Amino acid sequence: MTANPLDDPFYYLNNFMQVLDWLEQRYADVLSVEEHRFIHDFNGLPREARALLVRLVMRKGMHFRASKLHYVEIGDIASAARPLLELGWLDEHQPLSVEALFEVLLKAEILQCLGSAITQPKGKKTDWLPALCEQFPHEQSFKDWCPALGDRLFSLTIMGLCDRLRLMFFGNLYQDWSEFVLADLGVFTYEKVEFCADSRGLRSREDVDACLFLYQCQQLFEAGEPVAAIVAQINGLALGNPWLQRRRDKLLFQMGQACERAGDFCAALTLYRDCVYPGARLRMIRVLERCGEYPLALDLACQAEQAPQNAAEQQHLLRVLPRLRRKLGGPAVKRPAPRQMERLELQLIRTDPMLSVEDYVQAHLGEDSAPVHYVENSLVNSLFGLLCWPAIFAPLPGAFFHPFQRGPVDLLSEDFHSRRAELFQACLDELDDGRYLETIRLRYAQKWGVQSPFVFWGALSEPLLEQALDCLPAEHLKHWFNRLLLDIKANRAGMPDLIQFWPQEKTYRMIEVKGPGDRLQDNQLRWLEFCHEHRMPIAVCYVQWAEQGA
Repeated sequence: MTANPLDDPFYYLNNFMQVLDWLEQRYADVLSVEEHRFIHDFNGLPREARALLVRLVMRKGMHFRASKLHYVEIGDIASAARPLLELGWLDEHQPLSVEALFEVLLKAEILQCLGSAITQPKGKKTDWLPALCEQFPHEQSFKDWCPALGDRLFSLTIMGLCDRLRLMFFGNLYQDWSEFVLADLGVFTYEKVEFCADSRGLRSREDVDACLFLYQCQQLFEAGEPVAAIVAQINGLALGNPWLQRRRDKLLFQMGQACERAGDFCAALTLYRDCVYPGARLRMIRVLERCGEYPLALDLACQAEQAPQNAAEQQHLLRVLPRLRRKLGGPAVKRPAPRQMERLELQLIRTDPMLSVEDYVQAHLGEDSAPVHYVENSLVNSLFGLLCWPAIFAPLPGAFFHPFQRGPVDLLSEDFHSRRAELFQACLDELDDGRYLETIRLRYAQKWGVQSPFVFWGALSEPLLEQALDCLPAEHLKHWFNRLLLDIKANRAGMPDLIQFWPQEKTYRMIEVKGPGDRLQDNQLRWLEFCHEHRMPIAVCYVQWAEQGA
């Protein structure tokens, strides 16, 4: 039996050193002189000192009291900290503001250190802070603030460097060191992908700096900083990395939406005009219309009509164009009536408000000979993910950077399908000769629990899988899968809530459920239209709540 990595008390240190080894092997030309020196010096430290540093890096915050640090495997904290203090990676003389001091002191300790300045000692700790900030605007070391406590405070000085290393390894800053532990515990299992020499998200030092800069701009934006100042900085950023360009365009699009919501249409138009993120052109048309610039809005909408970015834009243009032409004095254009869908009308008694309307319809329609499953987006996506697993996890350059990815980083890129066209075609060809049945069943067993951007393991039980394979025609699966590949971001959502199988007849019906006052969303309408076009059995179920006892 393989030993559990967590049985080693220094498991977290081993994981950190694994990251450093990975970076030295794959990012040697990208690492700065400072980062190379850190790795060299770190590897030369005593094990206990290395372990203490990693423990602190993985904890929240920057300041740590020696009396609160207790790690059996490290032993004496003072001894472990000594080499880190000598290297300057820890500092026990760092000046602290009153706000920072409050983060590391208990209420009783604040009274002990600053009690003479507190007029209402029975108040809450947070109530004291404003007045103390006025009385003590200066900064000083923890020892000077609290000489009576006889404690030491270690402040991390290399958190920025460690964040850069984490960024290079993960390609982002939302994943952290806990990924190793979750993987070791079996909470998350990831597909093992072969990494080629080009498997790097950040290809140069400039990429690292640009990625950090974009992250800082995102933080400023989310904190409510003025958009204009952030945009001015972003516009001066030169990027040669397509992956980072997409990140920048998404941030600009989000800021355009924020300006639009705030009524700053001039700024919104400027952002949308220079943004190639999907949806920016449609937002620009809407803002022009809201500003009364109907000729400009119509001209741009007509350009979009000639080459829509995706089905969502095409759908919106069908509403926008007649309205704009009407506002400019053109004749009224009658919109084509939507296709008639099978319609179910139900009146149900609501006995448990904790249950969803879909739960009630599922219970009402389900029979032993015709089971109903609440699947929404999970079933079609999961079948696609299982059949096309080799194409999704193909080790293409720029797709996988590290061992903890749910899927390729270019999943939502416009060229995701085209880069893997032959691989996807080979997978979809199995639908033509029946091989897909064995492939999906085998992959369901072999890959169970492995993270995927498509497979919903919690929703895909074996009975559901078998009923789906028995009742869903391969022709219908192929239509669905090809539609997913046209626009993964838009088309992997909006699928009907329920599916009902008739195993004896090997048939099925999809059901979109709408409760009282609920309307069909645009992505749902697109899926309904698609299914109707390909003669797939589908119904919309409208539910009204009946009075109990009526």
